[in-house]
Amino acid sequence: MPDKEVIAAVGAGRMGRGMAIAFAYSGHPVRLIDAKPRPADAFAAVKAAAMEDISKALTQLASFGLLDRDEVLAICARVTCHSIDQLPDALAEVPVIFEGVPETMEAKRAAFNLISRHACPEAIVASTTSTMLSNTLQDLVTHPGRFLNAHWLNPAYLVPLVELSPGDQTDDATTQRLKSLLERIGKVPVVCSASPGYIVPRIQALAMNEAARLVEEGVASAEDIDKATKYGFGFRFAVLGLLEFIDWGGGDILYYASRYMADATGEERFKTPQIIEDNMAQGRTGLRDGEGFLDYAAMDVADYQQQRIGAFAAMLRHLDKMPVKG
Repeated sequence: MPDKEVIAAVGAGRMGRGMAIAFAYSGHPVRLIDAKPRPADAFAAVKAAAMEDISKALTQLASFGLLDRDEVLAICARVTCHSIDQLPDALAEVPVIFEGVPETMEAKRAAFNLISRHACPEAIVASTTSTMLSNTLQDLVTHPGRFLNAHWLNPAYLVPLVELSPGDQTDDATTQRLKSLLERIGKVPVVCSASPGYIVPRIQALAMNEAARLVEEGVASAEDIDKATKYGFGFRFAVLGLLEFIDWGGGDILYYASRYMADATGEERFKTPQIIEDNMAQGRTGLRDGEGFLDYAAMDVADYQQQRIGAFAAMLRHLDKMPVKG
């Protein structure tokens, strides 16, 4: 792939605009395509709103020091906005196309029909759906080997993570090409199988529902629950991944805590998963055993711990929550 290939986003809503900012910021020409048929005056209004949103977001980034203010116009100029009537020309020879239309099968089917008819055969086509499986959508495209899901988290131009979910028919080379492209613009792509909720939505659905239950049960106020998640849960997991955190403290802690919670609440959702049971039985409780979910055998553990504690200290400074000296 060329270093600064043209990117197309079919769907000019929030996700399309967010991706346009991300790629334009990194120097890519972006063609933002409105996927809905509209009269000329209505499309003009959509185009004006899209470009205004992009300009405002870039100006805001400039106010945070992420770019110079005099770069805003140049980055905006890399984005062109096209009507659905202009889609055939806008998709011509474009090597990477993202679909970002509403989360209905009707909208997806219509968008992929247009893309399949007008995209070049070698183009990667990626859906940004947060709900539908790549195996389901793969049937809607002409070249399923070059199709996969690429789930961006909003705001797309800020959140580093993109979850790539290839379908059963996706060529490995397609996944690797898109992963490489995303890495080149500073994103952090991860690969997961076609499974409901991907990684982040699946985990966060459980966490958000549990937070709501705490309010429902009168355990704590909404304000205190949010403080607890920001300064406890979020603080730790901004530095350590969830599985890394299990290893850090020891899988045995989760094992016993899960058994207690399941017994105390009578709720099956707190039951220890089988993989934790297996790790306990096989002596893989984490950092102190040299192996858990991750392998620490060849690692300089003291240096690793020093780096992680340093990152926690940096988080304290970032949050302006340094300990008060006596």
